[in-house]
Amino acid sequence: MTAWGQTAKSATTVASQAQPSPQPAPTLASMVDSEISAVEKLVVDVADAMPKDRFNFSPESLNIPGGDYKGVRTFAMQVKHVAASNYFIWSTITGDKLPDGLKDGNGPAELKTKADIMKFLKDSFAQGHKATATLTVENMLQPVGQGKSLRLHRAEFGVAHAFDHYGQMVEYLRMNGIVPPASRAKSD
Repeated sequence: MTAWGQTAKSATTVASQAQPSPQPAPTLASMVDSEISAVEKLVVDVADAMPKDRFNFSPESLNIPGGDYKGVRTFAMQVKHVAASNYFIWSTITGDKLPDGLKDGNGPAELKTKADIMKFLKDSFAQGHKATATLTVENMLQPVGQGKSLRLHRAEFGVAHAFDHYGQMVEYLRMNGIVPPASRAKSD
């Protein structure tokens, strides 16, 4: 091989090493999983932003004229409800047993501290990631659980439900003078 041939080969090798490897084609599972990751980040960040001494805040305590907040969930109950619902929705896809003490959409009564509730929330999103990993083009339209709900619908409903409660949790933060993490200015 000539000197020029060696140089050309080296340049080609360097160029191919500099190019990023192609990303795998998206799958149904990866697309739904990215939606779960997006809402997970928002919900976990907003829950984490509420100080533990305000975690049981409810707008009922503000006595806003014209506001009918009697009996609404506290912030902690919102977080527990999202987590409990995540388990109820996504466990039907995986077939996993629900966590001990989970009887309804309010979550286990024994979870009282911010740390315990945050762990319950994070673990519930892990259930969502596990559920979406099972989704395929072949099984997405199969019914799951006792009802007629389809796998894909269940996976997506978990995302929609979490986004709904994220909006409520954002308002609770703002009522406490806290700017939600997603709304804070990015530092340069």
